[in-house]
Amino acid sequence: MTGRKIRTMEEFAEVSGISRPTISKYFYDPESVRQSSRARIESALEKYDYRPNIFAINQNRKLTKTIGILVPYLADPFFAEIVRLIERQCISAGFWPIVFSAHGQVELENNALATLQSLRPAGALIAPLGRSSDPETVQRFTEEVPTVVFDSNLTVGKAFVGSNNFQSIPLIVEYLCRTGEPPCFLEMPPVNPNATKRRDAFVTAMERLGLEPRIVRVAGSDWDFERIGYEEGMRLIDERALSTNTVLCSNDRLAIGLIAAAYQKGLRVGRGPGCAIRVAGHDDHPFSQFTCPPLTTVSQDYRAIAKRSVEVLFELIDGIEPTGERPEELFEGRLVLRLSA
Repeated sequence: MTGRKIRTMEEFAEVSGISRPTISKYFYDPESVRQSSRARIESALEKYDYRPNIFAINQNRKLTKTIGILVPYLADPFFAEIVRLIERQCISAGFWPIVFSAHGQVELENNALATLQSLRPAGALIAPLGRSSDPETVQRFTEEVPTVVFDSNLTVGKAFVGSNNFQSIPLIVEYLCRTGEPPCFLEMPPVNPNATKRRDAFVTAMERLGLEPRIVRVAGSDWDFERIGYEEGMRLIDERALSTNTVLCSNDRLAIGLIAAAYQKGLRVGRGPGCAIRVAGHDDHPFSQFTCPPLTTVSQDYRAIAKRSVEVLFELIDGIEPTGERPEELFEGRLVLRLSA
């Protein structure tokens, strides 16, 4: 490599003897350039200190290679894992993913959508906040950018991919009823549509079994579920407000907080002699197998949701739009039995 620092594509075109449009085409898709030109470009790249500004290249195209990913709360292990899987698929397909987190705030979600739209992405995969989203802002974005919605089903975008709560919640309700005292339902704050769907699915499952659905609503309206589960768990145990010794939490993060509260209060969690309370969750978050005791839960099919979301988006980018009504693909959950219930 020479000591000369090449700063622009024009400079690189000059020293390589290749036209700028051909070089730009090479950085977009090396296979689209003639082999002889490709060899000269790659030889020049080895000789000169030059790395292209891929962002600028994308901005100069009608269709960029950028894929936007927006989630409500990236610190949530579920969203972190889904984003990881989506990123890998996009990168493998030659796209450049850019991730935004709304941090549970509608203003930040709106800002993320505006910023993402200014980047002129090829498409977007978004999990909206849901209940607190600004529907008009989200709708406008999805009308301008090919968008697949996942996890949180606002009726925007070209398609939705997520989990079938009305299959997964009855699955774990039936198990808990079959193996011990019927559960009460510790409801997560209604921050997105899944909260309501899981509560409704619990009610339906219990009534189908001829049992009274008992719902415990917790204080809080943010995404700090572990803290909410812990603080509300401490209160519920102190007040003896749980109507049963079996608690189904609407997500694993609430369950993790509840298990910590039970430990703090000297209650043994699990099924069997000496155990005072059974705790189960939903999602199979990456941390759920490492709680003490490990958490019984229902897994969401992370890989299938991520894979199908990206596949549908790539179809949209290629101009293949769904016919008829906006499609919704729901993946079933799988019961994961561990020691907590």
